[in-house]
Amino acid sequence: MKKLLAAIAATVLSLSSAFAQSVPSPTIAAKSWLLLDATSNQVLASNEPDMRIEPASLTKLMTAYVAFTAIQDKKLDLNQMITISTNAWKVDPSSSKMFIEPRVPVKVNDLLYGLIVQSGNDAAVAIAEAVAGTEDAFVALMNREAERMGMKSTHFANPHGLPSASNYSTARDLSVLASHLINDHPEFYKIYSTKEYTYNNIKQPNRNRLLWLDPTVDGMKTGYTQGAGYCLISTAKRPNGTGERRLISVVLGTISDQARAQESQKLLNWGFLNFDTVKLYAKNEPIATPNVWKGTQNTVKIGFTRDVYVTVPKGVANSMKPVLARKDPLVAPIDKNSQVGTIKVMSADGKVVSELPVLALEQVGQAGLFGRALDSIRLWVH
Repeated sequence: MKKLLAAIAATVLSLSSAFAQSVPSPTIAAKSWLLLDATSNQVLASNEPDMRIEPASLTKLMTAYVAFTAIQDKKLDLNQMITISTNAWKVDPSSSKMFIEPRVPVKVNDLLYGLIVQSGNDAAVAIAEAVAGTEDAFVALMNREAERMGMKSTHFANPHGLPSASNYSTARDLSVLASHLINDHPEFYKIYSTKEYTYNNIKQPNRNRLLWLDPTVDGMKTGYTQGAGYCLISTAKRPNGTGERRLISVVLGTISDQARAQESQKLLNWGFLNFDTVKLYAKNEPIATPNVWKGTQNTVKIGFTRDVYVTVPKGVANSMKPVLARKDPLVAPIDKNSQVGTIKVMSADGKVVSELPVLALEQVGQAGLFGRALDSIRLWVH
């Protein structure tokens, strides 16, 4: 099932992104960048999205994801006290830290805020050791999650993002990670909108300037090393019809702290101004009930196991036309969630906006010997 959902997401991404490119892309002053509509899972625009880059502190998104999963699985508790190791305390003293001290216990909750808001490299190591015992064991978990998410051009070498030749990613992969973090751990995502945090009597601001400049921005993470340049993954949620839509921008390798904020804001504004996201179908809502042959029932409900959205240029939504192609004849047995057809969403000028697998929403068993024989005759005549 997970593989099927991943295939559906990939299909939407690859087909509809080409359609989105009919709107001229903005000029973004960065080495690599990408804008993802997280509601429809469509890439709206990108430049060098598969360029291998040094992710710097953007690495901490995966560190947080693994920690959130450990808390969700009850392997770690927010109120649990963690004794800080010398290894965590002595991490590069010239880098960003939350200023934890060796052998002084710290709450897991404080470590998370230190990791996310203060971008503490010491917090990253402390969390890694709390979850997996050692940094190396934790890094193995990070890479396992990256593989599961389909981050094919990513490898993590440490939990903090300090320079390493074997710590690398791409704008495309980082957008996938950001989307997973938001969708899989919404209960923790609010931490990313926290503007400042105090630990050990030291108050530090969140380095994401957009949290102050744009009230619709609620995350996500900055990164900087000399090799990476100034990087920012930012995300905003704004009104969309009767609901809301979320965009995620990944801007990598700008020349300054100010530039990464400006270019990210430009990219987000471009996406919201030029596109609409439309809900096509609701989760588990039948879009048709075609006939079934040789089954314990005569029809089957077909549709989607998730809400289906598509993002299109402004003014195009009303002209879209869905075309259903079924795998007829549908012969039992039919497994629930198996693919039974395809929906192609066409624009007015005949372009394919998206193409989605249509699934059986219910199980249909095989009829008895007499029923199967009767339908065999009917099929032959049909």
